[in-house]
Formats: sequence, structure tokens, C-alpha cells
Amino acid sequence: MADSSEPLRPSGVNHPPPKTSSLLLRAPPPPVSILITTVLSLAVALVLWAPNWNETVSSFALIFLIPALVAGGLTPVLARAFGGRFELQRSLFLVVMVLLIELPTAAVGRLGLLLVPSYVPGAMAILLFLQAPALWFRHLTLYGVSSAHHSRSIVPAAIQPVLAILLFFFLVPPSLELGVAAIAFLVLGFLCALLLLRVVDRPLQHGFQSSGLSMMRPLLDHVNRRDPEATGLIEAFFLKSAQPADLRVTVVRFGDPKATVATLTLPTVHPGPFGAIGASDLPRKMADGLGPSAGTVFVPHAPCDHDLDLPSQAEAEKMVRAARTLVESLASGPGRRRGSPLLAPYEGSLARAQIVGDCALVIVTQAPEPTDDISYAVADRLAREVEAASGMRVALIDAHNSYIEGQGDVAYATPLAERLVRDARAAVAAAVAATEDSTVEVGTAVVRGYDIARDGIAGEGMRALVIRAAGTTSAYVLVDGNNLVHGCRDPIVARLRTLVDAAEVLTTDNHVVHEADGSTNPVGGRYPKEALIRDAEAVVKRALANLRAVDVTSGRAEVPGILVLGPGFTSRLLTAISDTVSMLGNSLVMTLLLLFASSLVVLFALAH
Repeated sequence: MADSSEPLRPSGVNHPPPKTSSLLLRAPPPPVSILITTVLSLAVALVLWAPNWNETVSSFALIFLIPALVAGGLTPVLARAFGGRFELQRSLFLVVMVLLIELPTAAVGRLGLLLVPSYVPGAMAILLFLQAPALWFRHLTLYGVSSAHHSRSIVPAAIQPVLAILLFFFLVPPSLELGVAAIAFLVLGFLCALLLLRVVDRPLQHGFQSSGLSMMRPLLDHVNRRDPEATGLIEAFFLKSAQPADLRVTVVRFGDPKATVATLTLPTVHPGPFGAIGASDLPRKMADGLGPSAGTVFVPHAPCDHDLDLPSQAEAEKMVRAARTLVESLASGPGRRRGSPLLAPYEGSLARAQIVGDCALVIVTQAPEPTDDISYAVADRLAREVEAASGMRVALIDAHNSYIEGQGDVAYATPLAERLVRDARAAVAAAVAATEDSTVEVGTAVVRGYDIARDGIAGEGMRALVIRAAGTTSAYVLVDGNNLVHGCRDPIVARLRTLVDAAEVLTTDNHVVHEADGSTNPVGGRYPKEALIRDAEAVVKRALANLRAVDVTSGRAEVPGILVLGPGFTSRLLTAISDTVSMLGNSLVMTLLLLFASSLVVLFALAH
């Protein structure tokens, strides 16, 4: 059975303007870039020559506009010829960026020509001077985005400044002095780019024996087009540091011998690292792998952290296969009609529990305080102790529903971890005491149509699981996103409590949403809180309308030897990236200043 009803649609809302990605700068459409290129070319020519209109028109056309447009068109061709790839849209945007660098540089040169004309050899020499930063910036960009090989990037990088120099000699009679100066400017631009690239690549080379710059192209291609080759290169980077771990998957099936209404799946993997790499986008991968026969598939966040990120699609598929085998075995086995209310043992408990069949659903949240990842060691200890005390199989869910950056993690051997274990034991004990052998009814519904960039919610959308047992009705609303903005959870739960006896809102912690802005992108950051409340209310109402009697079965499978990124990998990687970004900012300024200083020596030599 597929989703129990036709999927609902998200509420119509006025969205805030989308944030620009902190990782990926979106190039404007080609016509816009061409228009900007024309305006900037004229602006640079005016800065250098106004009010001398003959030279202004000549330099505008020959030195700036024609080289820019030709380079915009030829760079993708040359990049492909040398084993790289650089799209036309990015190529045209690159010439815009070069002109944006040249404009203030030309303005400073013209000011120097007006103030100290004896030290500046004229506007024509400044035209040659501008080709040094042009090559510097183009090579940096193409090395990072097209091909991380200097020999493959230098030719497409040089097309714009070299063409500008060749056309320059239509305006000025060629001479040995000017030819040597032009070559010197190009060499300086290349050497300063080489220096910058060597410096910023050191942290990742040192920590992972891999070039971080060589990952730029695969990252762009994976995020923008899910290119299989790019995905393979990124996976190869992660696999070099991966290590085996013995994991497990817990499944709760709601249905009857003929059909499955809903499947709750809890693989002990973290749904990262990002994009669709490894276990990232796990809810979609699990739902696709289990297929329509699993009914409405719910993949909430099982307690674990980035140590259990998976490095590749192949490892994720092992977990999906294990879950599918388990679901198939449960579908043919006997079920139980036995349940309890969703209960907290006391006010302020970190855990609530509900018995369904022979399984205890344990929901963990610190909300309204910050709540984030729970160490797998804490979760494993909790499950073992609760199962030993209660005799129930534990399906442990990290609600992941109150985000404040850098807060809310539950680490092993901390007072918070001890409190969580005590609360979970008490919650299950209270649920067991309230359990009745009676009909269990389940209803599901789904809201689809969200967009990651617009809404911060991934493809599995928002879905509701409503359970009626022991004379009470409980609702679980699962949102396919990475945590919930602090303060959103309580209003949603309060609205749902007008429909049911108990409710909780969960998120999947799906790291695919990171690619929208290069950061956490929690639910509620883009999609307004009131719209979330309306959608949650609507999906629960639909699930209530779909209630039907079910049998409940549960099981657990051990999955040995799964490769994971392991302890410390993510922190080491983030440290290396942070060092790279820090060094990039400093080195960018230093190498540009070095380029200008050394180019000025050549410029002053022309004047004397």
C-alpha cells in the first residue's frame, strides 16, 4: 500500500527571499552577464581615457569588451579541450568578475597618472598592468572549478588577458620593451595565483593527503547536477578515511497480513554528511528502497552523531537492504494488538514512551531547551538497560526538534546522559503499566511539494503517523529536515493537542538540506512557523480520517562491517576547512598586494 491518501500540498505562504549559498555563488543568466560586461567595459575605458573619446572607444572595444566576450565564449571550449569543465553561464560571469577587479585598479592608476604623472608611464601602460590581476583571478577560479591542474587551467585562464594584450598592439606600435612588460605582467599574475593555491591547499593536504581544491569541481557537480562521476570522486575522498562498524536497524510495521499501512524504520546511521553522499537524504533512499509495499515510510532520526555518517551510496544501500529484508520478514509474521498512551513519567522528562505491540517507542527531546545529536554510546546503553528492565524491544527516536547552533548534544558519561537514561527507563515503565490488549488503529498522511532552497524541507516532506491505542490518540509529525528552529516545536504541539491526546513533532536530520545555503538550514528558518502549524494540523486531520485497525510487529537486524566516517573525522574535516577558509582570506589579500607591488615595479620601469 502506498501513502494512505493523496499527498497534501504545503500552505501557500509569502516566503522570505532565498539566502545565497555560502558555498555556491549562482551565476546570473548569460544575457545579464553580457549586459553587465558591456557596461563595465565602458566604465573601465571611461575611467582611463575620459574625456579623450577616441581612445575611450578604442580601448572599450579592443581591450575590454571583445576580449571579455570572446573569453566568455571560448573558455568552456578550452576547458573541455584540456580535460576540465566550465559552463558558459559561469564563464560569462567570470569575465564580469575580472572587470570588477579591473575597474577600481584602473581608477587608482588614473588617479596616479593625474597626481604623479612622472612616475606613471601613461594609460596605455596601465592597460597592460590590468592583465596581471586578470590572469591571477581567472587562474584561481578555473583551477578550483574547472580542473585542479595548472597545465590544464592556464590556457583557458590566459585567453582573456592574452587577447587583450594582442589587441593592445593594434592601438600601440609593438616594441620589445612593451612586449617584455606584457609577458612580465602575465608571469607575475600566474606566480601569485600559484602561491595562493599552494598555501590554501596545505590544511587538507596535511590532514587528509588530498587536495581540497580538487574537490571543488566535484562538489559543484554533485550539488548542481548529481553527476555520478563527481559523486564518485567525493565518495573516494571519504572512503580513504572510513572504518568498519557494526550497526543495526530497528523496524516497526503497522498493518495486517494483506497490506502494510506504515513502516517506522530506525537505522543507526547519521543522515549525512551532505547532499546525497552516503547516508544523506536517507529518508528518500529508505522509502525508495522499501517500496510502495511498505506503506507510508517514516525514517525519524535514530540517536547517533557524525561518527556514523556513511561515506558512500554503496554503504547506504547495505542498510536499505537490511531494512527491506526485515520488513519482508515482519510482513509474514504474526502481529499483536496491544498498546498504551504516549506518556511522560513526570513533568520535564527528557523521554516519553508508547507501547505498540511488543515494542516501546521512546521519544527523546530536550525542548524547549536546545536539542541535537545524542551519542550512539548513550543510545546503545539506554536501549540495553531499558530492554533488560522492561522486556520490551526499544525503538529509540531523537526528536531533533529545538535548534540552537552549537547546543543540545548529549555526550557519553555526562550528567545529561545519566538523566536521559533514567528518564527513558521511567517512561517505558509508565507506558508498560498503562498498556492494554485491545485494538490498535493507525492512520497516516503526507504533505509533499516543499522545496529545499525555498522551504528548507527535503523531498519526503511532512508526514503524520496517528496511533489510537488504550483509549487515547497520539500523533507524530515527521518533517524531512535538519532540526527545527528553537521555539517552533511547542506551538505546533499545542495546536495538535486540540486534535489528539498527545503529540510530538520530529525531524529526520536530513543533511541534504545543507546544500541550499551551506549550513544547517533548520526547518522554520525559511518556511514560516504559522505555515508549519497549519500544515501539521492539516496532515494530522487527514491521518485521523484514515484510521484503521492494524497488527503491530517489530524486529531488529544487525548489520556488521558497515563503513562509517568514524570518530573525529567530521571535526578534523571541519577544522581543516576552517583553516583553509581562514588562510584563503589572508592569502588572497597578501598575494594580491604582492601582485600589485611587483607589477608596479614593472610599470615604473616602463616610465623610466
